Amino acid sequence: MIDLNQFKTTPKEITTEIVANVKARRKEAGLTQEQLSRKSGVSLGSLKRFERTGEISLVSLLRIAIALGCQEDFLQLFGKKQYRSIQEIIDEQN
Repeated sequence: MIDLNQFKTTPKEITTEIVANVKARRKEAGLTQEQLSRKSGVSLGSLKRFERTGEISLVSLLRIAIALGCQEDFLQLFGKKQYRSIQEIIDEQN
């Protein structure tokens, strides 16, 4: 089991930041919650709950991302290995 205390940010902190980013992108697009709900196909209740608590299914979050034109962010998630040292790069090449 992974010890989440070893990381600098917690899942709650990441969730809070994602919610803030979604709200910001929604407002930048000039969309109300109701409009984003219709555009994304995510129920208004689910969208409101997400913006209030951070709880949402992955599929619904992806629909919101697509509606806001942010799907590339998800396509990059876990895409590249993150090296901790130059030695790891050297070891992988050998």
